[in-house]
Amino acid sequence: MNFRRTRAIARKELLHILRDTRSLMAALTQPIMILLLFGYALSLDVDQVPAVIFDADHSTESESLAREFRGSRYFRIVDETDNYGTIERAMDQRRSMVGIVIPTDYSENLLQGKEANVQLLLDGTDSNTASIALGYAEGLVQTYARRLGGSGQPPVDARVRVWYNTDLVSRNYIVPGLIGVITMIIAALLTSLCIAREWENGTMEQLLSTPVRPAELALGKLAAYFALGLTDMLIALFVGVYVFDVPLKGSLPLLLLSACVFLFGGLAWGIFISAGYRNQLTAYQMGTFTSFLPAYLLSGFIYSISNMPFVIQVIAIFVPARYFINIAKGIFLKGIGLDLLWVDLLILVGYGAMMFYFASRRLRQKVA
Repeated sequence: MNFRRTRAIARKELLHILRDTRSLMAALTQPIMILLLFGYALSLDVDQVPAVIFDADHSTESESLAREFRGSRYFRIVDETDNYGTIERAMDQRRSMVGIVIPTDYSENLLQGKEANVQLLLDGTDSNTASIALGYAEGLVQTYARRLGGSGQPPVDARVRVWYNTDLVSRNYIVPGLIGVITMIIAALLTSLCIAREWENGTMEQLLSTPVRPAELALGKLAAYFALGLTDMLIALFVGVYVFDVPLKGSLPLLLLSACVFLFGGLAWGIFISAGYRNQLTAYQMGTFTSFLPAYLLSGFIYSISNMPFVIQVIAIFVPARYFINIAKGIFLKGIGLDLLWVDLLILVGYGAMMFYFASRRLRQKVA
């Protein structure tokens, strides 16, 4: 390994990046756009569920229950009616997801100590949101019944305390994982074109005629794009902490070290892809397909890996974004350190070393 030749390759690639201002601006603004778009648009929080109240009893007791729903932050009463038809139309028009029906004998049963039923109608087209809204409604009714001193008082009073993400804000869960997804996408796309571009421009033959070795070529190109990828990752961190106000409870140096290791592996993977194709379009498509989809679907970013089929769980073991997202969420939300995250970091180190070896090997085969 001759570091003078490696430095020359890195300088050449860096000059190419700086001269291509449109690609440079796209590379720098893309992570911001992705983070803002996903951070604001993608939310797992279920609150302000639109609901319609049908109070058939018109009593003081039924009005008291209706007032509970009006005052809840989980529900937004869009209409109050005296028939089922209004509820059905509101659901058909997507103005409402929940219908709360208080029957005519509600107050009578309540005053006589009998079971007072309340009907909950749900629009099940969005099954996940409907299930959560049902839980909110049932919990509100049960809490109200206990406050009235009904016979449904449970023998055990469960006191819930949420650790780490105390307010259960989905943004705090999404943004750290999104930083990992963005880093993987940007890293793979930045370098997936670099070797293919050399073939298309006819400059690869000139490089092959020099004494530069495949490992030096790979490392030189990787070093240039590492600086750009690191800038993208720092921008994503800044936006996550200062724009979305995600708490960073753990070690920033450990997070940056982990991100650099992960970024190195992602860049090496991009070079590995680029070395296998002489067409930039094909290399770009492969880079997108092998970076975005696994990082988004199989990393635990949104969907829990433990709930996936066993075969998919096995495949997810080989998705590197999974391990960086574990590190990012652990540092951001839990404040844990290297004593608990060293396995994930070691896997990323092994991934980076393996990808660099395979990239150099593929370049050597192309040279031969």
